[in-house]
Amino acid sequence: MNSNFLKTKNKFNLIYLFSLVIAMFVLSFASVPLYDLFCRVTGYAGTVQRANIAPGSIGNLPKIQIRFDANVSKDLDWEFLAPSEEILLEPGVQKIIYYKAKNLSKKTLIGTASYNVSPPKAGSIFMKIDCFCFVEQALKPGEEMKMPVAFYIDPKIYNDKNTKNLKEITLSYTFFKVNLNSRDKNV
Repeated sequence: MNSNFLKTKNKFNLIYLFSLVIAMFVLSFASVPLYDLFCRVTGYAGTVQRANIAPGSIGNLPKIQIRFDANVSKDLDWEFLAPSEEILLEPGVQKIIYYKAKNLSKKTLIGTASYNVSPPKAGSIFMKIDCFCFVEQALKPGEEMKMPVAFYIDPKIYNDKNTKNLKEITLSYTFFKVNLNSRDKNV
């Protein structure tokens, strides 16, 4: 073989491998936002959808049973309660419910909540209008707070083969302590 041909081929392979490494490096940073976008668009992994307003009743759709769950991480000395009553909700109709939080410690604590729905396939039709999630909540010692969540079930639930047989959905929130020291270092 011609030595010029081998040099050209080796140079091409080197550029190709270098480009591949750079592309993988860029994708590693882009993967989290892309995954988040994918989950929000598809409802994958129980990620609920966002909406501005409920469409209202379109009549005669079977109601869905909604259950509520509340959890607190071990390092946050709060009591966090979900609504105790399950509800039956007609798709398209907005509902507002209230979770309750109470600081059990002797100092002001800040927490933030994340949420999901189960089964995970319900994420594509569970439409959140407003909630307290991902917002830092500060509670003084002994302070209690009611936290509203406004949502509805998309009437398209019965048009999708994956969700048309859903009879119940659980909305779950978990509160985590906000560590002010680590947050301030990242600013």
